[in-house]
Amino acid sequence: MLSDLGTLFINGALLTSFSIIYFSFKELKISNNLVPKKIYKLSLFQLFFTISSFFVLLLAYIFSDFTLVNVYENSHTNKPLFYKISGTWGNHEGSLLLWINILVLFSSLFLFINKNRDKKFKILTLLFQNLLIIIFLVFLLSNSNPFSKLFPVPLEGLGLNPILQDPALAIHPPLLYVGFVGSSIYFSAALAALISKIDSQSLAISIKPWVLVSWFFQTVGILVGSIWAYYELGWGGFWFWDPVENSSLMPWFVMTALLHSILVLERRIGLYSWVIVLSILTFTMSVSGTFLVRSGILNSVHTFASDPSRGLFILSFLILMVFSSIFIFFKFAPNENKKYTIFSKESFIIANNWFMIFFLAVVLIGTLYPVFLDTITGSKISVGPPYYNLVLAPFLIPLLFLMTSGPNYKWVSNEAKSFFNIVLLLSIVFFIITFFIIEENSFLLNLILFFSIYLITQTLFDFYESSKKKNINISRIISHLGFGLLIFFIYVNHIFSIENNFNLKLGETKKMDNYTIKFNNLEQQSVKNYKSIVGYFNILDKKTSKSEELNPEIRIYDKPITITYEASIKSGLFSDTYLTMSNISDTDIFNIKFQVKPFMNFIWFSVLLLSSGGILNFFNRKKYEKN
Repeated sequence: MLSDLGTLFINGALLTSFSIIYFSFKELKISNNLVPKKIYKLSLFQLFFTISSFFVLLLAYIFSDFTLVNVYENSHTNKPLFYKISGTWGNHEGSLLLWINILVLFSSLFLFINKNRDKKFKILTLLFQNLLIIIFLVFLLSNSNPFSKLFPVPLEGLGLNPILQDPALAIHPPLLYVGFVGSSIYFSAALAALISKIDSQSLAISIKPWVLVSWFFQTVGILVGSIWAYYELGWGGFWFWDPVENSSLMPWFVMTALLHSILVLERRIGLYSWVIVLSILTFTMSVSGTFLVRSGILNSVHTFASDPSRGLFILSFLILMVFSSIFIFFKFAPNENKKYTIFSKESFIIANNWFMIFFLAVVLIGTLYPVFLDTITGSKISVGPPYYNLVLAPFLIPLLFLMTSGPNYKWVSNEAKSFFNIVLLLSIVFFIITFFIIEENSFLLNLILFFSIYLITQTLFDFYESSKKKNINISRIISHLGFGLLIFFIYVNHIFSIENNFNLKLGETKKMDNYTIKFNNLEQQSVKNYKSIVGYFNILDKKTSKSEELNPEIRIYDKPITITYEASIKSGLFSDTYLTMSNISDTDIFNIKFQVKPFMNFIWFSVLLLSSGGILNFFNRKKYEKN
């Protein structure tokens, strides 16, 4: 019954989408500026059908309805309720249905929120968005239907991938999907703007809220995924340049560039075509990341649902989308000959944009190069932190300088604020103090340290100065402060991290520079959906004489049969002590990974601060909405 009901709702959404396109084409021929009520009603029906279909799938998971292939393959009656719910989107079919729900939700919200905008612009945006919706609905029904029936009906399911059975990873995909899929609405709006030829400020005001929302969710989604990988995968760090991590980071670079470019566009200072390009590129990168993750061409611990046929569909869609966008852009793009003063705020923003595009190119090359090399020569390599650190780190210095100096200049002006040199002097003093505490000899790392301190100090001065004038750009201040703190704490984390790998037997003790680690005991435990072997370790810090108990686990899941290695982390305000263990086959020897990671909580907090600036900007978005 749920299978038939879910399929009915999906077909209803598809039929409604075709109806919206049909009536939208008809409305383009009518010269008035009024969108008829029937299009609004159709949009609401479309939203009702898609949300209802997802709710039906959710019910199937909650009540373990194994008449659905999707539920049978990804759930189990003994799974905790929370993981039954998260299992709804923890697979290809369910996540694709969530994609479509977000596409439709953003389409409806855009239509209702922009009631006073140009009719042709709204109708064309709705048209392009619904073309995307139809393509994904057809893909869902033809290749990835979550409501496919199973007969005979099994008594039990295969279970959810144990790696996905975690609270952080349960919320990580929906957050990223809002970021990924949310970029579709300004992709559609950008193409619509080219054809309808709306003015720059109207375009900026129309798409800015959607860019802010998608950027915020993308940032928080990346953060949650990073925290999950830190404690669940046993990596022991905040970022490892895993290909799937990279696929979420690439659209973020373009979103960040777009967010800054809109600041120029909404003041009618230019960048109209550039904003269009970035809007198209953001969604292109989002679809590219989806293709890389789901096609099976990437080798990563958290790829899932890899299927060549699905990958071929997404690749075909990506190629069609890119070439169609290029055709529309070159056919309708206006001529722009804006000349910018070298030392003006808009010039700094443009330079910031190019750094973001450079970072995108570096990550894209590092992600795809092993794939191309494997395809052409059969050689298998992995591109890891050394490549990214070598190429990206030097360019952080001018980026930090631009973020520090840019806000001190006015729009279309060379004039800078007078307290600039005071901030520089204070930054030098703070840097010298920090330098003698840290005692790092690397010239590059010290430059990064100085410019991160410079950005933090300048941002705090900006807050002080603007608060006196009661003209605080709080969103920019919080975001820039968050980024400065992020780079600073990453630097300190890199300098003071301790990492050791060694083997131990039960009862043995390992001594290293400042720590003594004793393997005290092993214990077997049974939990509802897995069994575990728990290690009991005593960690003695010789410097402070502080002793800690850490209990890493080896978990054995039976539905499906999977072994995972759970880190034990003692998280303090200023430092984390981190331990994992894994058994060496057919021996009583355990491989131990011991790490001390300073300021991890400060790194997470810095990203939250960074993302908070974006959402505050969203609530302050009406500042320039004066027609």
